[in-house]
Amino acid sequence: MFPFPGKTQMKKTTALLRAFTFLMQAFMIIGLISCDTNRIFEENYEIENQVWNLDQSIEFTPVIPDTLAVSNVYLNIRNTDEYSYRNLFLFITTTAPTGYWIIDTVEIVMADKRGKWTGSGFGGVFFNQELFKANVRFPYPGSYSFKIEHGMRVEDLKGIRDVGLRIEIQE
Repeated sequence: MFPFPGKTQMKKTTALLRAFTFLMQAFMIIGLISCDTNRIFEENYEIENQVWNLDQSIEFTPVIPDTLAVSNVYLNIRNTDEYSYRNLFLFITTTAPTGYWIIDTVEIVMADKRGKWTGSGFGGVFFNQELFKANVRFPYPGSYSFKIEHGMRVEDLKGIRDVGLRIEIQE
C-alpha cells in the first residue's frame, strides 16, 4: 500500500507547483515582450494622482535613426472609471531635429454613446491605443520631440492614469 501524503508533503508540492506556475508565466511575459520586434520606441508617463492639469505637458523624445522605414505612431491612454467624458482632446506638438514643428489636434473616443468604455481593461482601468500618424517616413535622423497637452475645457482633468507614445515600423 502507498502511504497517504501528510500535510507537510502536500504543502511542499503546492509550493513547488506555485513556483513552477510563476516561472512559466514570467517566461511567457518575457517572451511576448521580446517578440515585439517592430517597436522602435514606447514610453508611458504616469499622471500624478490621476489628475492632468491643463498647464502640464508630457514630452517624449524618441531617436529615429532610419529615414527610409515606414512607421506608425500611436498614442497610449490609460484611464480609470473616474474619467467623466466620452472623448479626450489632445494637442500634440511634433518637433523635428531641424527645429521644424507642427501642432495637431487629436480626438480620442473613450466611451460609446451609452457610456461603455472603448478601451480594453478591467477593474476600473481601461487602455486605449489610438493611431496618431500612419505610414510616416521621418525625414531626418535624430531626436524628435512629441509634446502632448490635454485640450479639454477643464483645468484639472481627473481619471487619466497614463499617457504614452509608441512608434513601430511597418513590415
